[in-house]
Amino acid sequence: MSENPAASKMRSNIRRHVSGSKVHQIQSSVENGGADLLNSVHHHVDEHTALLHRVFQNSDGEPLYKDERPWVGWPMKFGYITWQTLASNPVNIFLVFVPLGIVFGAIHANPTVVFILNFLAIIPLASLLSFATEELSVKLGQTLGGLLNATFGNAVELIVSIVALKNGEIRIVQASMLGSILSNILLVLGCCFLAGGIKHKEQSFNSTVASTMSSLMAVSTASLIIPATLYAAMGRNNATDNRKDNILILSHGTAVILLILYALYLFFQLKTHADLFDEESEPESGEDDGEGHNGEGHILSPWAAGVALVIITVMVAVCAEYLVDSIDSIVQSAHISRTFIGLILLPIVGNAAEHVTAVVVAMKNKMDLAIGVAIGSSMQIALLVTPFLVILGWILGEPMSLQFEIFETVVFFLAVLVTNYLISDGKSNYLEGAMLLGMYIIIALAFYVYPDNPGDPPSPFFSVVSQ
Repeated sequence: MSENPAASKMRSNIRRHVSGSKVHQIQSSVENGGADLLNSVHHHVDEHTALLHRVFQNSDGEPLYKDERPWVGWPMKFGYITWQTLASNPVNIFLVFVPLGIVFGAIHANPTVVFILNFLAIIPLASLLSFATEELSVKLGQTLGGLLNATFGNAVELIVSIVALKNGEIRIVQASMLGSILSNILLVLGCCFLAGGIKHKEQSFNSTVASTMSSLMAVSTASLIIPATLYAAMGRNNATDNRKDNILILSHGTAVILLILYALYLFFQLKTHADLFDEESEPESGEDDGEGHNGEGHILSPWAAGVALVIITVMVAVCAEYLVDSIDSIVQSAHISRTFIGLILLPIVGNAAEHVTAVVVAMKNKMDLAIGVAIGSSMQIALLVTPFLVILGWILGEPMSLQFEIFETVVFFLAVLVTNYLISDGKSNYLEGAMLLGMYIIIALAFYVYPDNPGDPPSPFFSVVSQ
């Protein structure tokens, strides 16, 4: 009687990896039945797993990172915590680009190479920054944790913008702020609706919370529309310098009001109406929250998380410095505008960790968390980060204002309008996600051909395509 081909193949594979008596034992199991074979393989794997565990255990059977001897326990605990931190997000594999980006930037290598390396380096740093913030915020309680998340949630965009503002790159700063908002409410939210809608026919979320966030986004939209229209309205009767001075006065006053509104929102969210946000902010016990944590044990102590925040922030600042310094060369060599770099490319880097988190929780049907990541992050940019940069520019003597170009303001208004329509009913599906993604792609194409100065010619790539 001929042997089953599958059993023959399995036998040859096992023979290559298992020696001696194990081969005869498993061979006998193949002949006696598939269940015996499976039990033998499991027994063999368990033996090797137990041996591996014994390598990292002391004589009392405890893990080495819990060993009371300092020369053994401390190094092993440091290695264990480091591994757990690096394994918190798959994008951390890009950490190899951090030293490369810093070294190539320090030796003044090709600006294009420096830009690409530091562009990729900031992605895992953003992930680690988000991870450390979450670890620290859990230990500090809901109120202080909320404030910490508000501070460090968009730290990458803030650091890059501060570096650009210091260098006088006002267009990069404005485009980065607008691009971060568009990326969150169109790209991130669209991916959430699409990924969640493919797995679930229809998903629901807290429409009251979403409505509150969308209303604040509408107010932030007005804060950009008013300066742009005022600048255009004063064009006929005022000199250019007078118009800019008046717009700066309006921007400074508006920035202060927006910061006050954001502080009131935090008080609303964390104190007076905290019950509305409880479902959104607290994952179910024992379940993963989308960032590699579960409701039980956390990896970093408060001191370790604080030190990690400082180190990661410094590394982000260094990479951002080299990234911004190489933008001029990228603009000249790649023939793309500063607006496109700031509005499309940089937000993708800064929001990479949030993208992953939001899509993961959306696929788990936790749409309140996904809405909180996407819309909440956009609201932080509009009501906290952008006004802060206007005030900082005021202090540094840089003419950072809320006066965007008319086209940019219209795009922002339409994006917020569409998003508000889609989330108003408290339900989502994959078609709505496809709509948001389609709109984001259209906007990206529009800004690719949109020059830094409206009078400039469009990108040469599209000039060739249109001929």
